[in-house]
Amino acid sequence: MTTLHLPKRHTLRHLASAAVLCALAGTAAAQAWPAKNISLIVPFPAGGTTDVLARALGQELAKSLGQPVIVENKPGAGATLGADFVAKAKPDGYTLLMGAVHHTIATSVYRKLAYDFQKDLAPITTVAMVPNVLVVQADAAPPIRTVPELIAQAKRAPGKLAFGSNGNGTGQHLIGAQFESMAGVQLLHVPYKGSGPMATDLLGGQISMSFDTITPVLPHIKGGKLRALAVTTAKRSAALPDVPTLDEAGLKGFDLGTWFGVLAPAGTPKEVVTRLNTEMVKIIQSADFRKKMEDIGADPIGNTPEQMARQIKEDTERFARLVKEAKVALE
Repeated sequence: MTTLHLPKRHTLRHLASAAVLCALAGTAAAQAWPAKNISLIVPFPAGGTTDVLARALGQELAKSLGQPVIVENKPGAGATLGADFVAKAKPDGYTLLMGAVHHTIATSVYRKLAYDFQKDLAPITTVAMVPNVLVVQADAAPPIRTVPELIAQAKRAPGKLAFGSNGNGTGQHLIGAQFESMAGVQLLHVPYKGSGPMATDLLGGQISMSFDTITPVLPHIKGGKLRALAVTTAKRSAALPDVPTLDEAGLKGFDLGTWFGVLAPAGTPKEVVTRLNTEMVKIIQSADFRKKMEDIGADPIGNTPEQMARQIKEDTERFARLVKEAKVALE
């Protein structure tokens, strides 16, 4: 009887030894990380909030890790091209995504995506929350000074006033759709590949308004070229304390903002994710980084991977309802 059990025990010992060796190999690989450049993928062109945050974080992360952090812009398809690139990258900690709330929206907006945002990407930390702001040209004719004036003009000319977004299925797109629904107006949606080209057309008068995040439009607001009518979050922004919320402007219950965070390909070693989280949170919660964020209208966060994962799940479900209500769908 005893001899019949020996092969099984022998096999179990081999399996246990193999498991220990694999664990040791994984730990050794994580301890050696990082040994080369790290790519931080931004799914929008340079100049927008995602890009600004990525470069600010990447600069400090390079110092703490002792390896260059290269920011690469891979725009297109409402930020889904960059996300797909990272989702399919080798899960070794050398390719990361500066993701945003847009990706939780794209899940419902696009009928087909080549990746699953919740399954194929591993959250590291939320970097910041940035309010969106409704802006128009300061010298628009006729002038628009308040949200009620904008709504009245939109009702007089249905489908004529154009609002820009930084891509189909992004936060700006859905905020615009929600504004249309709550204000009872019909606008013309014009998608761009990012905030930079959208701001250029807004300043040039090619579009009438946008619901961009505060960061890229703040200099133009302070410079008097754009007029801020309202912020889209439930509370006012410290960067624009005199600008009312859309709720205060008459659209009761309006509360949509944009968060930005870093993710890695699913399967990235836990030790690497933990190290990245530790280093990033330390940077995000530092006085210097906080000051940089305040200057661009951002509220720094710095949470755990688990907290970010919950946020992604909740937002995916919330935006699925909004997308259905707004009847937004893309191929």
